[in-house]
Amino acid sequence: MKELERNLKALANRRRLAILKYLKENREASVGDIAAEINLSLKATSKHLGVLAAADIVEKDQRSSQVFYRLASPVKSAARHIVLLL
Repeated sequence: MKELERNLKALANRRRLAILKYLKENREASVGDIAAEINLSLKATSKHLGVLAAADIVEKDQRSSQVFYRLASPVKSAARHIVLLL
């Protein structure tokens, strides 16, 4: 039940939903690309991505000085249904 609650809280934000929609359409993106797309600062975008990563909805990959994010594989059940709607 706690996992479902964490997933729902992570999804209950329009910025995080915008991030997920962008990642669904683009497969993978850097924090900078995501921030530019959702019109948010790098710091705020990173915090949102941290929430999504803590809920195992996205995965990150550090490459040199950049961090790239993609939808987790597999996406948790509750989150998967929401991502499909985006």
